Amino acid sequence: MNMHRIKTIALATIFVGSAVLGSATTAQADTLDNILKVGQANTKASQSSQKKVDKLADETGDLLQDYKTVLKQIEGLKVYNARLDKQIDNQNKRIGDIETSIGQVTVIQRQMLPLVIRMVDSLEEFVSLDVPFHIEERNQRIGFLRNNLDRSDLTVAEKFRQVLEGYKIEAEYGRKIDTYKSSVEIDGESREVNMLRIGRISLLYQTTDTTITGAWDQDLKEWVQLDSGQYKSAVQKGIRIAQNQAVKDIMTVAIQAPEAGN
Repeated sequence: MNMHRIKTIALATIFVGSAVLGSATTAQADTLDNILKVGQANTKASQSSQKKVDKLADETGDLLQDYKTVLKQIEGLKVYNARLDKQIDNQNKRIGDIETSIGQVTVIQRQMLPLVIRMVDSLEEFVSLDVPFHIEERNQRIGFLRNNLDRSDLTVAEKFRQVLEGYKIEAEYGRKIDTYKSSVEIDGESREVNMLRIGRISLLYQTTDTTITGAWDQDLKEWVQLDSGQYKSAVQKGIRIAQNQAVKDIMTVAIQAPEAGN
């Protein structure tokens, strides 16, 4: 009887111990799960925080690069602005010079027009006193220049340019040789002749039948006949040279004797 009770008590103790141990094991398992869950939560939080840190680091790196880029741009703009300041200073100086010149334009124009008029007068006088070659053409040119003096649609600068062009043409006459058809009064009769001009040193003629050869006498202001035997072939040769029908060569022509200057 007592033995049975002892076994019963022992068995009950074992069951109670097992129950207590089971309860303790369950509690430990719950605690471990909680710890694992907390660890996992912390891990996720750490990962999220690390991502935020990485993102902020990338953004900071980008901002730093942008800052460096902006600094370079600022340095470039400083250099550019310094160059612009110099250019502006130079332009202001030029503007001042231009304004000064504009202020003098009216005075210059008032002085230029009388000068152009005097130049045309001098050119006309020169042609009238010069050897009489291409007289009609040269007088027409002078008439053209004189008519343009009164034109309001031409600037003074253009009138001056035209007069200079007239002087240039006259200067070219003294450096060239040419021939052209004309007429000369010989023994009271107008005869058709071939003219030969050698610069301004000699102006000769020869009738189309080559029987009469003559030259302009600048002192007498008239045509004089030359010795055909001495000058006939020379003038013929000069005419062919002027017409590019013969090569340039030495020839004998009549020229005015030089006079001593005063």
